[in-house]
Amino acid sequence: MSGRDRAEVVGGLVGLLAADAVVTEPHELPRYEQGWRYGRGSALAAVRPSTTEDVSRVLAFAFARGIRVVPQGANTGLVGASTPDGSGDMLVLSLERLSRTLEIDPVDRTVVAGAGVLLSQLDAALADHGLMFAIDLGADPTVGGMVATNAAGTRVLRYGDLRQNVLGLEVVLADGTVLDLLTALRKNNTGLDAKQLFIGTSGVFGVVTRAVLRAVPRPAQRSTALVGAADGATVLSLLSHLESRLGDVLTAFEVVSADALAPVFEYQPRLRNPFGAALPPFTVLVELATTLGAERLGLDDLLESTLGELLEGEGGEGITDVFPGRPTDLWDIRHHVSESHRHLGEVLGFDVSVPRASMAAFIEAARALVAPGYPFVRVCDFGHWGDGGVHLNLIWKKEDAPRPTAELKSELQPLVYDLAVGRFRGSFSAEHGIGPHNQAFYDRYTPALVQEVCRTLKSRLDPKGLLGTTRLG
Repeated sequence: MSGRDRAEVVGGLVGLLAADAVVTEPHELPRYEQGWRYGRGSALAAVRPSTTEDVSRVLAFAFARGIRVVPQGANTGLVGASTPDGSGDMLVLSLERLSRTLEIDPVDRTVVAGAGVLLSQLDAALADHGLMFAIDLGADPTVGGMVATNAAGTRVLRYGDLRQNVLGLEVVLADGTVLDLLTALRKNNTGLDAKQLFIGTSGVFGVVTRAVLRAVPRPAQRSTALVGAADGATVLSLLSHLESRLGDVLTAFEVVSADALAPVFEYQPRLRNPFGAALPPFTVLVELATTLGAERLGLDDLLESTLGELLEGEGGEGITDVFPGRPTDLWDIRHHVSESHRHLGEVLGFDVSVPRASMAAFIEAARALVAPGYPFVRVCDFGHWGDGGVHLNLIWKKEDAPRPTAELKSELQPLVYDLAVGRFRGSFSAEHGIGPHNQAFYDRYTPALVQEVCRTLKSRLDPKGLLGTTRLG
C-alpha cells in the first residue's frame, strides 16, 4: 500500500470515528503490534471503536477496500493470534474501549459484558452481588479475548471452560453485519447453537462485541493443601480418591513436577518452601470451595480428614507429604511457575492435553523421548491434571545447545506433538488456541473434512478472507 493510500485510509477512519480512536504514531503503535509473549508485526494503524456500531462501520469500511483486520483484546494471548503480520497493511481492531457495558442480573445469575471488559473488572463487579465468573487465569484478558480463545484456566475441573459459561453473543461479521445472538437462555434446543462458531476460533469468523456470561455463586470459604506424591500413578489415585469423597467441593487439582517447582523457590525467595531441600517428584495443589459457611461445613477439617483417610489406607503409600496452607499463599506458588522458568534460559512451551488416565504415562513418555537426543534440555511439566491439561516447558541454556534455538524448536515441536496427538490421542493446544504459532500443527493434525467445513464457513462469514491471521481451513 502506497503512502498516499495509507493516508486516505487513515483519513477515512478518522472521519468514521474520531482522531483519538485511530492510532498511527510510531511511539504508540508498538503496544498493538507486539504480543505478550509471542507475535510481532507491523500495522497500518490501530483503531479503537467504542460501540458495536463503530465496530460495524470500521469493518464495513475495511471490507469495501479489501483491508485485512486483526481483532485484539488485551493482547495477552500466547500463540500470536492477536497481532498483525509483518506486511504493514493490516488494521488492528482494538476492542479495549468496548468496556462500558457491564449489566448484572443477580437473579438470573448472568452478566452482559462488552468485549473490552477485563476479567478483573468483571469479577470485581460480580463480587458485589456475591457472584463470580468461573474462569480463573494468571493473565487479565478481555471478555472478547476469552471468547475468541475459549479460555479455561485452573478451575475447569469444577466449572468447565468458557464454552460452558457463555449463553449468548453479539458478533460483527467481516462486512459489518451485526449478528444478534444475545440470548440469556440456559435451555434453547432449537437447532444449531450458532454462537459456538465464534468461541475458540480466534475471531476469524466474526468479531465479538458483547457476551452474555453465566455467573456462579461466590464461595464463602476455600481450603487448600500441597500434597507430595512419589509418582504419577499416586497422583491419579489421589485424584480419584478426592473426586469420589468430595464431589463438587473439589474445585482445583494442579500438579507441578519437582523440575518445574524448584525454580520457583530459587527465584522467588519470598515464597515459603514447606518441603525443605528435597522436593517430591510431584506436588499437587488441592483446592476445595463451597458457598456454605464454616459453621455448616468446615472445609479445613473436611480436607484434613479426607487426606488422612487416604494416608491410613493402601492408596496413601505414594503420598510423601501433606501441607495445608492459606489459599493465597499456595496459589502464589502455583502462579509463579511460568515466570520462574524464564530465568533458566530458552523456554519452548507446550500446552497439550491427553485423557486424564493417560497423564502419568504421557509425562513419562515425553521425558523418555527428549532425554536421549537432547540431554541438555530440562523437562519441566506442570498444569491441570484434573482436566487433562499440562504445560510442558522444555528449557535449555544457549551456551549448552549444539544448535541454534530456532533449529531446536523446529525439531522438538513435532516430536512432542506427535506423541501427544498420535500416540495418546490428545490435543496440540489444550488452552492457548491456534494462531500463527500453532498453524502448521493445525494443518497437520486437523482432519481434512473439518478443514473443509471451516473453509465453507469462512467463505460465507468472511468471503474476502480479511479477518485474523489464523487459517482454519
